[in-house]
Amino acid sequence: MDFKYIEQLLERYWQCETSLEDEARLRAFFSGNDVPEHLLRYKDLFVYQQFLQEEHLSEDFDARVLAEVEVPVVKARRLTLTARFMPLFKAAAVVVVVLSLGNVMQHSFFSDVKEIAAADTIGKQISAPSVALSEDAAVTHEKQILDSLHRVDKKKEIKE
Repeated sequence: MDFKYIEQLLERYWQCETSLEDEARLRAFFSGNDVPEHLLRYKDLFVYQQFLQEEHLSEDFDARVLAEVEVPVVKARRLTLTARFMPLFKAAAVVVVVLSLGNVMQHSFFSDVKEIAAADTIGKQISAPSVALSEDAAVTHEKQILDSLHRVDKKKEIKE
């Protein structure tokens, strides 16, 4: 066989210009025993390619792979109404805890202040003046009650 033709085929092979028939000729040439010494370095490549083309999967390959793969087991369970609302219960509990801690912290920061607004006191005595009481210090509480009773009596007389 003409080795120059094989060398030309090899050049075209490395430039990716060969056809499938040309590549088959190269594989046939390198699988033979009369390969020149300067082309022996390419022999392993073409023999390996031929070996890979001959290797196929066995007929029972799909069955073996499917046997190795476990079928996922789905465990269905019934959810009760309480279990469905459990995340909502947990969220509500977190909100209650945060608001309670905020209220406690607010009162602990203002515990040393003497005059606290009525909304900020829980179980504390308010030192701010009452809106219901008159500003006149001479008028006593009993006097105010008697005056209010006289007004009620006068309204009854007017209606009759």
